[in-house]
Amino acid sequence: MKELPVASVDRIIRNAGADRVSEDAKEALATILEDYGTKVSVEAIKLCRHAGRKTVKEEDIKLASQRLH
Repeated sequence: MKELPVASVDRIIRNAGADRVSEDAKEALATILEDYGTKVSVEAIKLCRHAGRKTVKEEDIKLASQRLH
């Protein structure tokens, strides 16, 4: 299920320097970003719960992203 708007993904690719972007490329990047975002979110939730909180904070997202690299 696609959560990211294709127009936003198109802008990301164009801001990186592309002149033209195919629909397949937009969809592929959207899938990759959504998969990575889900992995970061799952890790951030673990960190949040470990800290005894119910609210995921910016620090949880940043630390989760670092831990996945």
